[in-house]
Amino acid sequence: MTTDLSILKLIMDASLVVKIVMILLVLASLLSWTLIMVKSSTINSTQSNVTQFEERFWSGVSLNSLYEELSQKTQRRGLERIFYDGFHEYKRALNTDPTSRLSVTDSVQRSMRVAASKEVDELERNLAFLATVGSTSPYVGLFGTVWGIMNSFISLGQMQQATLGVVAPGIAEALIATAIGLFAAIPAVIAYNRFSDKIDRLVVSYDNFREEFTALLERHAVTQRKLA
Repeated sequence: MTTDLSILKLIMDASLVVKIVMILLVLASLLSWTLIMVKSSTINSTQSNVTQFEERFWSGVSLNSLYEELSQKTQRRGLERIFYDGFHEYKRALNTDPTSRLSVTDSVQRSMRVAASKEVDELERNLAFLATVGSTSPYVGLFGTVWGIMNSFISLGQMQQATLGVVAPGIAEALIATAIGLFAAIPAVIAYNRFSDKIDRLVVSYDNFREEFTALLERHAVTQRKLA
């Protein structure tokens, strides 16, 4: 008599605990892939936004013109948000205290730092979930495997005559849990590392822009003071 060892049959015949483990791992994998696709689109869009804004910013456009252009937008992202918040603070500080044009860059730096922090926080949102899936899924799968193998040996001990055909299905269904755990963990780990690297590069871009923009505002403040 031939024993049906198809994967679907093994999953259907698995014990309740192993089935629960498999279901949890499959759900974690589905959520991971959904998050990976959403986060990939968001980060790629942000990178494109950074490139486009830098080209626009260094094209020689007037700071006031760029500020007015961005003020028409209902939603600003990345460098757009950092520039807008920084220049808005710069204009506000100049109007509040025209005699301290050189010191306003301190408040501008703080404003841009807060804007950059909010942008990075939005990019990093839910990344911890990928890290959790990547680090825990193999162990959850291993728990299901150990539980299934334990049940197989318990059943084996209750039989007077045991054969490989009797033990193999139980061990095979248990090992499927580990396979599903690895299937959930590997993409999550790869995606987490890749996204973290891309976000770190964006943070460097934000920091560099803040320093360059601050230096530009300092020169702008000197010019305005001479004209005053």
